[in-house]
Amino acid sequence: MFSAAKIRRAPGRVAAGSLILHSGQVKLKGDPSFAQGVHAVFCGTYPAAKAIPPAVLLKTLAIIEITVGSLLLLPLVGARLSGLLLTGYSFTLLGMYAKTPGLHDERMLPTLAGTGFAKDVWLTAIGSSLVLDAATTRKGKTA
Repeated sequence: MFSAAKIRRAPGRVAAGSLILHSGQVKLKGDPSFAQGVHAVFCGTYPAAKAIPPAVLLKTLAIIEITVGSLLLLPLVGARLSGLLLTGYSFTLLGMYAKTPGLHDERMLPTLAGTGFAKDVWLTAIGSSLVLDAATTRKGKTA
């Protein structure tokens, strides 16, 4: 039987998990041109990744996204762990948003090109909510 805590956490987990899982599946099928584009954007923010070939980076990112998305969708994985994974994942993407010119204006509001990355704010909020909810819900008390 599902507890009240699992039910109240489900909408955020399903929304975030579905989006991330789909993103990973798209990357897994990406062609060399797509891999080059992702590599350029990712390495613009995280220069240490320049040593990784574009195809390998794309496949690695795909596996990470499929894993994070799947764990969010599995109710057997606790809120604390899934929230920490989602928050860490979204902070990586927010770093790309913050450091990539043209994605935001001087007030950090998204430009048209940055709208897709701006969703990472709500991914961070969902992850943080999962962690906080798990930390403040006493075992045996799920209300």
